[in-house]
Amino acid sequence: MGLGDKISNAAQDLGGKAKEAAGNVSNNDKLKAEGQADQVKADAKKVGENVKDEFKRD
Repeated sequence: MGLGDKISNAAQDLGGKAKEAAGNVSNNDKLKAEGQADQVKADAKKVGENVKDEFKRD
């Protein structure tokens, strides 16, 4: 996984956490759901990159 990918995934995860928190504070379910979705996408990207890294090692 490249450094740029790691930074991008971390930014998406943090952005999702911020959206979720803002949704909780403002009682905005749509914003909260968007934040949770962003976090799931970031996690999926991390898993995909980790799988690629494993194949590169072999």
